[in-house]
Amino acid sequence: MSGFLWNILLALAWMGLTEEFTARSLAIGFILGMAVLFFARPVVGTPQYFTKMVQLIELALFLAWELLLANLRVAYDVVTPTHYMKPGVIGIPLEARTDLEITLLANLITLTPGTLSLDVSADRRVLYIHIMYIDYDDLDEVRRQIKAGYERRVLQLLR
Repeated sequence: MSGFLWNILLALAWMGLTEEFTARSLAIGFILGMAVLFFARPVVGTPQYFTKMVQLIELALFLAWELLLANLRVAYDVVTPTHYMKPGVIGIPLEARTDLEITLLANLITLTPGTLSLDVSADRRVLYIHIMYIDYDDLDEVRRQIKAGYERRVLQLLR
């Protein structure tokens, strides 16, 4: 059984024992379940669960930071009389190979204001992205930022 499923079952057991069926009780049970699973790793066999949870939190924090920066950039461009947009479409070579990896990467990029995933090449090696604020002098830097930021974190989490 996976570590996450064990953790959910322990959280539900906590809710049943305390007879308090609230989101707060579920969160407390989840945290306590993580502590139990941490100490029961050799017995339960969930060594990667904690590594994946850290990677998931890292991805969530990275996405929150990118969303904040992108929203501020778009808001600044809307409020000021001068438009700083330099839209363009670029191709990002992919290391992601599975449908899940490509879909999650494309959706995270699309979720960020100012970027939109357009298409994946037929051989699934290139993701085409429309970017509102692109520096045409340094397209390689834009590619590197996407690969080092989004793609690296997605592949760490899913592999």
